[in-house]
Amino acid sequence: MRATEQRRPAAKRILDDPYAKLFLGPMLRAALATWEASGRLGDLAERFSPGLIAWVLTRHRFIDDCLVHALAGSSEQVVLLGAGYDTRAYRLAAELKGRPVFEVDFPATSRRKAKIVARHSSELPAADVRLVEIDFQTESLRERLREAGFRRGGRTAFVWEGVSMYLTREAVKATLTDLREISAPASEVAMDFWYLPDGSDLMSTAHRLSTTALSLIGEPVTFAIHPEDVEPFLGRLGFRVLEIAGADQLKQRYIHDRRPVYPAAYMAHAAVAKGRSARRAAAAKEVASA
Repeated sequence: MRATEQRRPAAKRILDDPYAKLFLGPMLRAALATWEASGRLGDLAERFSPGLIAWVLTRHRFIDDCLVHALAGSSEQVVLLGAGYDTRAYRLAAELKGRPVFEVDFPATSRRKAKIVARHSSELPAADVRLVEIDFQTESLRERLREAGFRRGGRTAFVWEGVSMYLTREAVKATLTDLREISAPASEVAMDFWYLPDGSDLMSTAHRLSTTALSLIGEPVTFAIHPEDVEPFLGRLGFRVLEIAGADQLKQRYIHDRRPVYPAAYMAHAAVAKGRSARRAAAAKEVASA
């Protein structure tokens, strides 16, 4: 999806990622060539999944902006959880200024990415990328980061993209707790959440049913939280919400044409709160509102 956006004029792009195409397999490279030649198949794909492509791109762009904000401040290091074929270490090399980027993922993905990066090293800007191979079910995130040179207690920018909805609630809470405890106050996290639209219109009903479709392709949605509930949820875990951005905000900020944005997900940008008192205050605020 990031690679297909490059076929659009620069002024109309949601996201500029010239490196995404390097990580495509043969079939997707062929599809990309067709899209670039005709400009039609990408639009056809959008009709079958209204708003999904624009959602993925605006999600990525929102996180880019959060990361640039953190790097302009005092962030000393970046952690990409479930990094996959993320290219931020190269696209944002100027903003990173040599600060380390810890790309955390399953060994098979990390190793394939490393081979591709080595093959195209002359095309990529220099970056301090540290691959952190982990099996989340059997290994400790804290320990694997420490072994890779992560500075515990340092001001950190965390990116957690496209993952939370496929985990259990307890796994999401445990991961966020880890991030809070290994980093300094004011460290930032940018991530996305899924929720079930509660409208009675046809599109809201369709989006509620979309969880079934994802289950059929082996990616069942197991965690959903409504935007109204995410601030107290993060507050109890020791985070202060900086911004919540849904489809309407993302569309207004990043879309330069009539493309819709998938409405059943949203973005959150939060910072590690300063001390237990902030968490107690958030919990008290939630009780009072109830």
